[in-house]
Formats: sequence, structure tokens, C-alpha cells
Amino acid sequence: MAVGPSPGGGPRRVRWLGRVRYRDAAALQRGLHREGRGDWLLLLEHPSVYTMGLRARAEHVLADPARVGAEFVAADRGGDVTWHGPGQLVGYPIVSVPVRPGATPAFVAGLEQVVLDAVADLGLAGAGRLPGLPGVWVGDRKLAAVGVRLTRGRSMHGFALNVDPDLTMFDRIVPCGLADKGVTSLAAEGVRATMAEVVDAVARRAEVRWGPVERQDVAWEAPRRAEPAGLPISERKPGWMRAPVRMGPEYLALKQTMRSLDLVTVCEEAGCPNISECWGEGTATFMINGSRCTRACGFCLVDTSRPLALDGAEPERVAEAVARLGLAHAVVTAVARDDLGDGGAAAFAETVAAVRRRCPATTVEVLIPDCKGDPAALACVFDARPDVVNHNLETVARLQRPARPSASYARSLAVLARARAAGLVTKSGLVLGMGETEAEVLGALADLRGVGVEIVTLGQYLRPTIGHLPVARWWRPEEFDRLRTAALAMGFAHVEASPLTRSSYHARAALAPATTSQARTTA
Repeated sequence: MAVGPSPGGGPRRVRWLGRVRYRDAAALQRGLHREGRGDWLLLLEHPSVYTMGLRARAEHVLADPARVGAEFVAADRGGDVTWHGPGQLVGYPIVSVPVRPGATPAFVAGLEQVVLDAVADLGLAGAGRLPGLPGVWVGDRKLAAVGVRLTRGRSMHGFALNVDPDLTMFDRIVPCGLADKGVTSLAAEGVRATMAEVVDAVARRAEVRWGPVERQDVAWEAPRRAEPAGLPISERKPGWMRAPVRMGPEYLALKQTMRSLDLVTVCEEAGCPNISECWGEGTATFMINGSRCTRACGFCLVDTSRPLALDGAEPERVAEAVARLGLAHAVVTAVARDDLGDGGAAAFAETVAAVRRRCPATTVEVLIPDCKGDPAALACVFDARPDVVNHNLETVARLQRPARPSASYARSLAVLARARAAGLVTKSGLVLGMGETEAEVLGALADLRGVGVEIVTLGQYLRPTIGHLPVARWWRPEEFDRLRTAALAMGFAHVEASPLTRSSYHARAALAPATTSQARTTA
């Protein structure tokens, strides 16, 4: 796979992302491609989906995909119709490619070679190429499809290697428009390899062609290694984790305002250690759409009982509170509302509009759930033009499953990529202390910067109850300082990193440098 130097001179990054919807993977690819801040090889599986390439013919779709439980989407890659689904490894290299004649065929040939070498390592003899037809073949049976797009010296899309999928899914189409060719898989050819073994083989061969890579995986169904033991909940916190308590008149006035308007703050619901400092300075984070979350994240104190109906008057009460408090910067967040068709997106848009009507000089930051990655729901929020869109990645790839069982590392990155594509300032954050390594944190920061995030927060995890994930260790203040320095070197415009940092900590201070940075990159 002939590729150019990685932008910035850093390592290529290999990510096993698990099962990812096609629309989320496409948004993530577009974000990494657009920003051009490094090279990535995304490895994943898709839920069942038929994709139509730019040269696809409608008559090559032989049955209604919906009748077999598959999505149907148009893709901006070359080629005809194909299928992706469980048991198939999809690889998306988003890499720099020298701009010169013949670059595309050379890139395709290199991609094919990575797959050929990987399947040979797994014990498959006889795989090769067919003249004039892209992909990897065993005789006249296609083992791996290849479809790429090169624009502005960067690649998108890639390959789909059949490990052990349901091959009958290809019977509903003319795969890649080739009526006289068959489809096969490693399992059908007698190679019994797990998906993890195939991912390892492909990653090794990508490293042979690329040079050193930095790899991270979301958790596999079975743990690949033991997780570190946690600290007992009774262990005394280190001195740097003790926030000063300030119950002055500003704190009491803000609390009275919230109660009189029947509003909820995440400061209280999530047990934020900075509540007295922030409230003492007259700032708070409003939590709309109720106080009951439909998800049960392993680190979060927010109630997870059945949600109540939305309160249509809540946006105006938030605006009233902003006016009474004279806020220059308002932060609005919400519980996850997977029970709602739009995930609660409309309420965010209505709240932004209400604050703008009442207090036009106030800047508004929203800290949103992923809305299940639904493009229409996210567009509803983005069209309200908040000054900052924050969506937290929360933790590193490996710890997503225990920390955020209903979320997705790839989907969160895709949400941020979509917000950035909409021309908005984006922000995200991680909580540390659940078992991650410093190298994993740096990899997560690189992924966030890769999709254009401008503001990042890093803080120490505090175990809310014995029913939540244990604290694996306390990160020291000097370690947060080191991470801040590394993040700034990656190009983040503003970094809040300290043991007591939370998502909205010093939120107003972050806006000016982020807005300036975005203006520079879009000029």
C-alpha cells in the first residue's frame, strides 16, 4: 500500500472499533479525511447493510434488503453494490497518498497485498488476484472486495474481507456487478480463524507496509487481558482531590433560583466536586429533559429509572434563569433519552433558541448525548447554532464496554465529526482513573484531534457508589500537567486538565481560543 508520510510525522493509528453502523463509520471517515491530521486504519464490522457505489446499477439489487433485516445506503466510493455485515472484517484506511499519475491503482494494489499477506499468515493458500478485477480472489470466488476513493491526496473506504459471514446475504444482489463470479470466505475455504485473529493478522501486515503503528481496540466480547484491580471505596482520597467548600451568598442565590424555577443541574445530579466553586462564581450547568437517564454508564451517578414526559415549558425557564443570573455563558446538558425518537434533540434546539431570544449576548454551550447517531436528530441540534457542541468520549477505546455499555467509541467520534462539519466549535472530555494507561489516553486525544475537536477536558474519576466501577488509581496533578502539554502540542486550542476538572469547568474561558483557532483553520 503506497502511502505518503503521516501528516505531522506521527505513527499511523490502527483502531479496532467493533460493530459500527455504516453511517457512523462514514461520518468518522469523512471527519478524519477532512481534517488531515494523521493516518488511520479503522477496522470494524458493520450491522447488515447493502451499499451502492457510484457506478452501481439498480438491476443488480435482486430483492428488498429490508426483508432480510438490512439497511440500504448510497456510498461515495467506486464500484457496484455489495453487502457488509457480521462476520466480515471491514478496513478503512484514511491515509495520505502521493498525488501522481497511477496513484489509485498503486494504492489498491497495496491494499490488496495487505489482505493477501494476512490471509496467507492465517493459513490460506491459493488466494490471489484476477486481472482487471480489484479484490482478493480464490479461483473465481471473491474473498475480499476493495473499493476506494482518493481525493486531495487522502484515501477513504477500503476493503471488506469475508471471515465467516452469512454468504447467503450476497444472493440478494449481483455482488460488485459480477454475475459470473462467486463469493467465498475464510471459513468456507477451511480457515477457522476468529475475528480477533484476523484483525491481528491485518494489523501486523499493515505495520509491515506502513512502519510502526499505534494500536487500540475497543473491548472484545471476552476480555483479552485482566483489568487492574480497583481501590476500595473506603480508601481516603489524596489531598489534591479535596475541593474547597464555599457556601457564600452567590451559591445560595443560584440554588434558590434553580429551586424556584423547578430546574435541574448536572452539578447536583452527578455529584460534581466543583459545585461550590462554580456556584459561588454564579455559573451552573442546566440539565434538561428530566433527571432520569435511559442508560446505565458504569461511572455515572445520574438516576437511571424510567423517564418522565418532557416539560414543554422547560426551555423558557432555563432562559429565565440565565437572565436572572446574568450569565455570559450558559451550559446546557441532558440525560440520554433513548425512549424519544430524536433522543431529546428538539429540546436542546428549543432551549438554545429560548436563551438567545431572552439573552442574545449570552453564549450557549450544549453537552449532548449521541442521539444514537441519528443524522436528523443531530442536525436539529446543530441547526440551532450553539456556540460550542460538547460530546464526551468519556474513556479510552478499551474501556468503553464497561464504562459506556450503551454507547460507542466510533459513534461518539462520528457525532463530533458531524458537528465539526456543520461549522461548530467542538469539545470533548475524558475521565481518568478507570484503568486506562497514559498511552491509551494519548491515543484517544489523537482520535479527538483527528476529527477536529478544539477543546478537551481531562479529570479524575470519583466512584459514586459501591455499585459503580472502582477507581483503579489516582492520577497525580503532575500527570495531568503532562497530558495538558501533550494535548496542546497536538493542536487543541484549549485544554482543562486537573484532578478536579469536569466537562463544564471554566467553560467560558475555553470559548475564545477555540473560536480563534477554528477561524484560522476555516479561513
